[in-house]
Amino acid sequence: MRNLKKLTGLAMIMALAATSACQQNSQATKAETADTSKKSKYLSQPLVSNIYTADPSAHVFDGKIYIYPSHDIEAGTPENDNGDHFDMRDYHILSMDSVNGKVTDNGVALSIKDIPWAGRQLWAPDAAFKDGTYYLYFPVKDKQDVFRIGVATAKTPVGPFKAEPKPIEGSFSIDPAVFTDDDGTSYMYYGGIWGGQLQRWNNGKYDANGSKTDSQKENEPAITAKVAKMSKNMLAFDGAVKDVVILDEHGKPLLTKDHDRRFFEGAWMHKFNGKYYFTYSTGDTHFLASAIGDTPYGPFKYQGTFMNPVEGWTTHHSIIELKGKWYIFYHDTQLSGKTHLRNVKVTELTHKADGTIALIEPMKK
Repeated sequence: MRNLKKLTGLAMIMALAATSACQQNSQATKAETADTSKKSKYLSQPLVSNIYTADPSAHVFDGKIYIYPSHDIEAGTPENDNGDHFDMRDYHILSMDSVNGKVTDNGVALSIKDIPWAGRQLWAPDAAFKDGTYYLYFPVKDKQDVFRIGVATAKTPVGPFKAEPKPIEGSFSIDPAVFTDDDGTSYMYYGGIWGGQLQRWNNGKYDANGSKTDSQKENEPAITAKVAKMSKNMLAFDGAVKDVVILDEHGKPLLTKDHDRRFFEGAWMHKFNGKYYFTYSTGDTHFLASAIGDTPYGPFKYQGTFMNPVEGWTTHHSIIELKGKWYIFYHDTQLSGKTHLRNVKVTELTHKADGTIALIEPMKK
């Protein structure tokens, strides 16, 4: 009888253990299914998860992909329309041998403490290469809290970069994007309204008490990006800064009230079949849009939205060609769910037969 009780007790323990194991397996399966389900919502997955990254400016140097993103951090700064919660303090450069290959975080390439004139907020950068030198262009607020654009140099694409002692003369606002044409001439496209301060610049002067959003003149041409030819040494502007004029289907400049189409921030330039593609973010309506021109200066005729809104408030991109295919690098908030802690991604981009860019849906329906 005693042995029977022992056997019965043992059987009960084994049954409970089996039940517990089944429950744990079931919970693990549910968690795995939920995670898979969450991932399946997105067109592509984050390139890195060890740090938060955004605003990816991608380039191909010597056949290898280098990505120059912002480095998002949790700074504890309250969120507002000026973007104070985007309080980045250094840059990490990412590299990969192929689009689907391993991604390397090459560590800190430039820190705000190593920029003599910098105050705060190291925002979206870009890079270029010429005559054995790599150039890192960056927007940061100076010690008067005004955004300027600086440049730093290195002998390798991943740095470390050494900043010039002063910002580029005549530069202002944010989001520099440097495009080098087939003849070797380089141009910088830049600017952003709202927190990017572009609307506060009139006649070459900054108005600290100016509008916090746009021109506030709804029926007039919208404030737009700027373009400047770069000097031969890539450290300065060569000549006057010009407006990037974006025209509607009637040949008229886009208006301030046209929030679905007008420029907000995040300029990029690429060339395809002899045409110049100016692409940008519409900001508060969260689209990526394209406009096509015949010269680097434009004017550019609006073509339409080519990427619908990502998860998160901001949308920012770059476009490269590699081995005959085109790719777009962009960001969303998949990893954090917070608008100031983003992650960079990549997906293929297609130019249609009519020259326009095929629409990309970053979120699966």
